[in-house]
Amino acid sequence: MTTLSPIPTDGPHVVHDTALNLGDVVDVLLLRDYNTMLVVLATVVLGLAAGAIGTFLLLRRRALMGDALSHAMLPGIAIAFMVMVAFGGSGKSMPGLLIGAAVTGLLGVAAVLAITRLTRLKDDAALGVVLSVFFGFGVALLGIVQDMPEGSPAGLASFIQGKTASIVRKDLWLILIVAGVVALMTVLLFKELALLCFDEAFASVQGWPVLTLDVMLLTLVTAVTVVGLQAVGLILIIALLIIPPAAARFWTERLGVMLALAALIGGLGGWIGASISALVPRLPAGAIIVIVVATIFVASMLFGARRGVVARLIVQARLGRTVRRQHLLRAIFEHVEAADAEDAEPIVVEATLVQERSWSRAALRRLLRWARRRHLLAAVGDGRWRVTDLGLTEAARVARNHRLWEIYLIHHADVAPSHVDRDADQIEHVLGPRLVRELERLLEPAHPAGTVPPSPHVIGPEGG
Repeated sequence: MTTLSPIPTDGPHVVHDTALNLGDVVDVLLLRDYNTMLVVLATVVLGLAAGAIGTFLLLRRRALMGDALSHAMLPGIAIAFMVMVAFGGSGKSMPGLLIGAAVTGLLGVAAVLAITRLTRLKDDAALGVVLSVFFGFGVALLGIVQDMPEGSPAGLASFIQGKTASIVRKDLWLILIVAGVVALMTVLLFKELALLCFDEAFASVQGWPVLTLDVMLLTLVTAVTVVGLQAVGLILIIALLIIPPAAARFWTERLGVMLALAALIGGLGGWIGASISALVPRLPAGAIIVIVVATIFVASMLFGARRGVVARLIVQARLGRTVRRQHLLRAIFEHVEAADAEDAEPIVVEATLVQERSWSRAALRRLLRWARRRHLLAAVGDGRWRVTDLGLTEAARVARNHRLWEIYLIHHADVAPSHVDRDADQIEHVLGPRLVRELERLLEPAHPAGTVPPSPHVIGPEGG
């Protein structure tokens, strides 16, 4: 039978009389234990809120703002303790400590904004100054607090690393209320915050209150950071603000989807991390939550559908194959065009293609085998290949797109004819049907559909 420790120390741990078994896991996953239920629900809700608002913080390029903000809260905790003790209290009132943390956190945010707007220092320098100064001040104040004879300062340092097991029902309600307000404000200000993140200058020109929106965003971040102090601590709260949105960025290009995914990853990390901490003794929940979301980040970085490493490698490999195949078709067309024998059967020779292009013989043969499978070429023998009607049509299409782009660059972008081949080669392989139609519209009637313009390298910049 599993029961929760009545006075947990560093996580919502379950005390086991025997080794971990399936029943323990089921009890934790189904939230049958009251304390475990409080901790898991609190961390899930905190992860949802932090992931959502952290999306805008990441896109705003203020990732370290959450770090500076959390470190700026440490002196507020110590000052709040001193004030409460001075008025006869124990100094351990959670609302009082969180209010103190919020006040100095907002002061830290104001300091960063003041430094960046009133001086020539950039965000990174301002964040570094505020982070180090406020955190150093907080550590010094904690040292003074620990030597105070009044009150009971023991445990204040747990705000640095978090003490998830100490979450009680009123803490859960506080997190639920703050998370609800943050979610509501995120929805109401979605368009405005999106505009602020992607084009601050345009928002300012259009009359939007950029500074006010910036302050509101940082206020929401402050609220999430304050309620997250007890769960994961002021050092690790930055992980819940930044890692979930960063992981979500690998899966989508749409802001709404990214925001939902970031919230989901944050909530999932809180659930799995708190559950593992409840099952395994002496594993602090805050650290495990961060490890879980970091694991999700690594998996997203590798396998993300839009920006993941594997997806990018696949796209690059496909583009590389497309480039090589289009180069082959262009070389075939230029070879047939240079032969100037309309009545003769179009033939290309491997040795000639190797000389004209920087292919190895092995690479060229792989391309030729591909062309034969696609019925673009037919082997004649002795390294000679006959170009089929389909092959000639495809080669002409690729050559036409390349030359249309060259002519466009020469006439509309003032690119010298001696350099246009290289510039055209960098873009022609990703020309879609829509862009090809636009090129044809711009260059007609000089180059009507179905014809291949003469090469500008042969006849000059006017293209015939």
